[in-house]
Amino acid sequence: MSLAAYVDHAFEQPLAAASASRYLLAAIESEGTRTVVEGGEELQRYRFFDDPHNDGEHAVLGNTATLNAFVDDLRAIAAGRGKAETILWFAGPTATGKSELKRCLVNGLREFSKTPEGRRYTVEWNVSSVQERGGLTYGERTERERDWYESPVQVNPLAVFPADVRRDLLAALNEDREETEQVRVDSDLDPFSKEAYDILEEAYRREGRSDLFGAITDRKHLRVKNYVVDRGRGIGVLHSEDAGSPKERLVGSWVPGLLADLDSRGRKNPQAFSYDGVLSQGNGCLTVVEDASQHADLLRKLLNVPDERRVKLDKGIGMDLDTQLIVISNLDLEAQLNQHDDRQGFDPLKALKRRLSKHRFDYLVNLQLEVQLLHRELTNTTEVWTETDPEVLADRVRSPLTVAVRDQDGVVERELAPHAIEAAALYSVVSRFDGAPDGLDVVEKALLFDQGFVGSGENRRDADEFDFESDADGQNGIPVTYTRDVLADLLHADGDRSHPDLAVECVVTPGDVLDAMVDGLAEAPVFSDAERSEFVDRLVPVKDYVHDQQEDDVLAALLADQGATEEEVQQYVEHVHAWATDDTVTNDRGEDVPPDALAMKVFETETLGRFDDAHYRGNEPGDAVRNFREDAVMTAVTRHAWQQRDDEFRARDVDLTAVPVLQDVLAGNDWDDVERVHPDFDPTQWPDPPEDTETAELKAQAIEFLTAERGYSPESAELATRAVVSEVSHRWD
Repeated sequence: MSLAAYVDHAFEQPLAAASASRYLLAAIESEGTRTVVEGGEELQRYRFFDDPHNDGEHAVLGNTATLNAFVDDLRAIAAGRGKAETILWFAGPTATGKSELKRCLVNGLREFSKTPEGRRYTVEWNVSSVQERGGLTYGERTERERDWYESPVQVNPLAVFPADVRRDLLAALNEDREETEQVRVDSDLDPFSKEAYDILEEAYRREGRSDLFGAITDRKHLRVKNYVVDRGRGIGVLHSEDAGSPKERLVGSWVPGLLADLDSRGRKNPQAFSYDGVLSQGNGCLTVVEDASQHADLLRKLLNVPDERRVKLDKGIGMDLDTQLIVISNLDLEAQLNQHDDRQGFDPLKALKRRLSKHRFDYLVNLQLEVQLLHRELTNTTEVWTETDPEVLADRVRSPLTVAVRDQDGVVERELAPHAIEAAALYSVVSRFDGAPDGLDVVEKALLFDQGFVGSGENRRDADEFDFESDADGQNGIPVTYTRDVLADLLHADGDRSHPDLAVECVVTPGDVLDAMVDGLAEAPVFSDAERSEFVDRLVPVKDYVHDQQEDDVLAALLADQGATEEEVQQYVEHVHAWATDDTVTNDRGEDVPPDALAMKVFETETLGRFDDAHYRGNEPGDAVRNFREDAVMTAVTRHAWQQRDDEFRARDVDLTAVPVLQDVLAGNDWDDVERVHPDFDPTQWPDPPEDTETAELKAQAIEFLTAERGYSPESAELATRAVVSEVSHRWD
């Protein structure tokens, strides 16, 4: 489009002329937010960092608070509120997602620039009609649309206007706009474009034209062009292996052949510059210095970029910049920056450190995020889990994983049993904690961080009840790369076990995972002796928790045809409530009748299994039953629902999952129930039960339940039930 058409467009869509920081902020905000729980706190997370345009391939998992602080910095910079001189710095240990952030930014900006609201613009020039030598050139670019040459540094089209005109134009453009929405263009034309401008100006001045600006910006010489933001074109990325002088790495280099070719009356012609430095490539949007500790010599030279927004190509030839500068490093850069701390006020790096706005990436301390990361590492899946329902997330955390691996016989399927990935992730997460608050162990802290609360019913405690004094969680611990390698080794090794009918050697159990993770600590060079000792100490609570999870599965399988439905529990609570308050219940015919003493007794003796006939006088409850009804059931119901009841109070008005005793009834499984319901069950027979025994029948039922309802394979169900039942066989009566 013409420059005039572009100005009209900018009044309709100001983002078309926005500065780099404002544009990056708009790209991030364009995807909206979603609710997450991290560190026990509910946060709003920008979906941009889930890499939605690439199905999550380079999503940044976790670190939401850090990313939100980064966006806050961008917002302050875009609004011109004192942060403009800062360099945004992401630091942290390896395998914490810093490289994924870079890729996510590149992907997100590229895709945003393809949208109607995110279209990015620069200018291109044609001076062939006024220059005998036949037009502009730069670098070794040969492909062109007949004499049109684009600004090599994506200059903002508004930079074409003289400073005073641009100032008035921006004032009109920003009228009645919020501070964060205002357009700011502080840069003049880049040297290449300035050369084209000067050539046209000189030619038309010689012709005696009075409307110089109009002649120079005529559509035959200047047009505004849309471009897709990508690496090398609005995004500059400096890698650790990139070499060259500081100037070459930052802005580019002179091309000797072109210098000799172009007649510039004794001066260096900006057309003969390569403009392939990271700042040149990133002008107009984003500049990333990756592995910044490898480019520490550049950091002090970058100070003038946020301060002056300008770099030099050569003496007398400078270039204004509009780019959001981000550096990414491991922790060794911080050590380099602090090497002169003992000099106090004479630290030569003081000015640099003052301009670095640090955002730290830490290891994940959320169980479901670590499980998700392990799934990515093992299977290359890219889906981002966006569920918020704790039960849905819990199902995904404990689910099994089947991986195809190649051995001497070809490709075979290996199964990471239910709770195996959960065990690996949980052990990794608890290793990253800087202790736990009073009243919690490290596993409970992990559960608190994952869902925002720990416990249930009357025993529930929310995260805001605890004082987490240390902010060191996630700064050290077992990295995901170690856990991934342990799991990969287990998947390629047959288990030391066998079964006449089942391929149990192809199953990796939670116990296998935890044992291998601990055994590998001794030879892993990344851990100190103190860390190894600390990690070993944290194994027991993780093993206990994982065993409890398996035990819950097995008990549910053994008692699958027992227990009460929620409707039966509601009916029982209604009758107990009426019994305690001398009230009535409504029967199926709509009649108000006294509570059914026999029905309550049957529920308490047969369904609950808490009492027997000796606790009753006929159908009337004895003292123990009365105490249970009044102290357990009624107290719980009253505490949770009584104040909200109305004249038509029913048990359905109570959140049964919030009342511990009723929750126990619904889950209601322990080994006493197994012994009561299955009196002939013999756990010592479990590995190979005799035919036509209750143990054999119960084992078949349990295996079937676990495969149908809990995601186990027959092989992993066999191993899980063996492990759990063997733990109780020695104490069985």
